[in-house]
Amino acid sequence: MTEVSDREPPRRRVPGPAKPARPGGAQRRPGPGARPARRPARPRPGAPAIRLGSPRPRLRMVSLALTLVLLAFVVRLLQVQGVDASTYAAKAEKNRYVGYTLAAERGGITDRNGVALATSVDAYDITADPTLFSRDQLKIDDGPEQAAALLAPILGQDQEKIANKLRPANRNLRYTLLASRQTPQVWKQIKDLKTALATKAETDKSAVNVLAGVLSVASSKRVYPNGDLAAGILGWVNADGKGGGGVEQQLNKALSGKDGEIRYAQSGGRQVPTVNATETPAVPGSDVELTIDRDIQWAAQNAITKQVEESRADRGYVIVQDTRTGEILAMANSPGFDPNDLSEASSANMGNAALQDAYEPGSTAKVMSMAAVLEENVATPGTHVIVPNRLHRGDRLFKDDIDHETWYLTLNGVLAKSSNIGTILATGQLGKTQRQSNKVLYDYLRRFGLGSYTGLGFPGETPGILAAPDKWSTSQQYTIPFGQGLSLNAMQAASIYSTIANGGVRVEPTLVRGTEGPDGQFTEAAKPKKTRVVSAKTARTLAQMLESVVDDREGTGTKARIPGYRVAGKTGTANRVDPATGKYRGYTSSFAGFAPSDNPRVTVYCAIQNATQGNYFGGQICGPIYKQVMEFALKTLQVPPTGAKSAKLPVAYKP
Repeated sequence: MTEVSDREPPRRRVPGPAKPARPGGAQRRPGPGARPARRPARPRPGAPAIRLGSPRPRLRMVSLALTLVLLAFVVRLLQVQGVDASTYAAKAEKNRYVGYTLAAERGGITDRNGVALATSVDAYDITADPTLFSRDQLKIDDGPEQAAALLAPILGQDQEKIANKLRPANRNLRYTLLASRQTPQVWKQIKDLKTALATKAETDKSAVNVLAGVLSVASSKRVYPNGDLAAGILGWVNADGKGGGGVEQQLNKALSGKDGEIRYAQSGGRQVPTVNATETPAVPGSDVELTIDRDIQWAAQNAITKQVEESRADRGYVIVQDTRTGEILAMANSPGFDPNDLSEASSANMGNAALQDAYEPGSTAKVMSMAAVLEENVATPGTHVIVPNRLHRGDRLFKDDIDHETWYLTLNGVLAKSSNIGTILATGQLGKTQRQSNKVLYDYLRRFGLGSYTGLGFPGETPGILAAPDKWSTSQQYTIPFGQGLSLNAMQAASIYSTIANGGVRVEPTLVRGTEGPDGQFTEAAKPKKTRVVSAKTARTLAQMLESVVDDREGTGTKARIPGYRVAGKTGTANRVDPATGKYRGYTSSFAGFAPSDNPRVTVYCAIQNATQGNYFGGQICGPIYKQVMEFALKTLQVPPTGAKSAKLPVAYKP
């Protein structure tokens, strides 16, 4: 029996029509023996169909985002390179380059013979770059403090002050000055210490060179080879390198020159040698040649210093002047100061008292009264003058420095014996009335330079005090003729006698002969102004009368005699106004004169303020100084005696 299967018989596969080719490529034909391609699975009945989304929107979003990012970069790049290029370049330049001022070498100051009085020597400004002391650079927190601890004893400064400079509020600060004008030895100490720290840091990774940011700039330091000699004339240079007084201040512009500048690239506090540096060279200052003679200045300063100490006086001054040219050969003050060490100087002594002190001259001013009397032909040297012991004028009773019986003096004798009363009587003849006499005398005082600056242009100089004649008080009408009730400075007092010695022509005093520039060219100072004050005849007569003060046995200036020379001079002892109280206290002692009196070459003036020990009369304490300084000056200048005999004018007469 035939068994029948319940399975369906196998269906015969009939090849269907060929499928179309896929887009974008040819369909591979099956080769011999190849496995037939698998037909796609048919979805099960009832299952949902999964459709993949299109990638194009996502691609567009990514592309847009990238475009925006790139656009932002492009905009920023255009801003940096196009719009703000100069700003960023400047910032980069600032951070990369450092600049320093190249200090110009200050010109020297010499005496008339070329001897150095003030000069400059090599020095260094100790500087630092504060950014090199930060934690980022040194990897420690107390870099400034460690550096300050090392530098303080070398620079002689406060440790905390240095540390504050190395840690400024402005963290971008690239330069600070730690100390100016230090000696080469100081910089060598710092440099050696830097080298030692750098060497240690190379071998010991834990060590730090805390001085790597300390640098130096070549500079100069002012030096005064003669110490306190002529300090009142020279002045000093302050911490900023500028003149702080005297000629240093007066001619600071010429002496200073013009500073230069250098800029260079740096890294780690060191110059980058491969990058070009820009430099504007400094122009040195001009050298200044003074009129003073160092040796005569020394003699004058030595003499006045000794006498001020012996007399225990407040101060004193001596001036030596060439009578023909007006050039100042010496101007000495005591006490003075050493401009090399201002820490030890007293502010009261740092000026030039010979030009800055205004005081009543006393009897040395009588020569101007006599000049007016002679020039106005009121009297002659032989005119008789009866001088009582007391003279009543206005509301006052006047006297001479000593009590005496009635003197019968010539006009020459009035000057020789320095009679106040005789001078009042003589000047009273200058006009028909006292008011007219005052006006005439005032005009002569002005011609001699009182109440005006000397023409030196010196810092702090005083013109003195000379009131107009209509402002003279009752007492001033009679005290001004003998040197009280007006004031002047020592240079003005010396100029009065130089005018007489120069034949009645006043030559403005000069202190500077000229300047020599960096190119070596010497430029002479401007010629001084000349003014005729009295006639040559009057000047010669006054010179003869002044000889009597020194030569005659009754004169008040006998201690000023110089063997072999004819000497003209005048003593002065004036009541002194105390600058502190404005009241009279003590005396101004003085002596003024010139030699040889018949062919004058040199004027010497000396004044001492408030001598408190020993004699205080001008002829006694200033007369010897005049002699000492005048002898030295005549010898130094090789001025021979004239050999002529003195005129020997009469001093007194018998009634």
